Amino acid sequence: MSRAAATLRAVASPDPSPAAPVVRLEDLLEKVARGDEAAFAEVFTRASGPVHGLVRRVLRDPAQSEEVTQEVMLNVWRSATRFDAAQGSAMAWIMTMAHRRAVDRVRSEQSATDRVRRLGGREVLPAFDEVAETVEIHLEREAVRRCLTSLTDLQRESIDLAYYAGKSYREVSELLDVPLGTVKTRMRDGLIRLRDCLGVTA
Repeated sequence: MSRAAATLRAVASPDPSPAAPVVRLEDLLEKVARGDEAAFAEVFTRASGPVHGLVRRVLRDPAQSEEVTQEVMLNVWRSATRFDAAQGSAMAWIMTMAHRRAVDRVRSEQSATDRVRRLGGREVLPAFDEVAETVEIHLEREAVRRCLTSLTDLQRESIDLAYYAGKSYREVSELLDVPLGTVKTRMRDGLIRLRDCLGVTA
């Protein structure tokens, strides 16, 4: 987490200006399903904070919580076409996805720990499926880390603030002392760059 994001704990100043009409998250997801990057940027801003909070409560580990949050938001982009408003709200759909991913991570970590205890130091080769799954998860995490380093400082800090602090565009603008329009543009460009770097398609 960046230094700017770390200092947010000491900031408690909600935006007092009147809010503009808010587009429903359900409508935004429909646009995301059609490949609308701007709509995804707005979904990202609204949902990443709550997602990170839920994941952190389940995992407790800060580093793993950040990784799972990134994975969940990436999956929102990938699977937006599967969202069905008739089955519930958009936020409930995203939070359910986040909870499942967090629980899967807990189970994966627990399984690895149990295997080590079971083996008791014996040299036993794990099954191919276990190796393949471990490698796939590791590669996905490394890809996210690598792609984040390809962003500019402003893009990375803006996304960091939106992800882990749940800040709005205006709050990010004030915290970084950057014009609001610039923040929106940089975040959108940063998300598109992450998407392209990770090879994600709508």
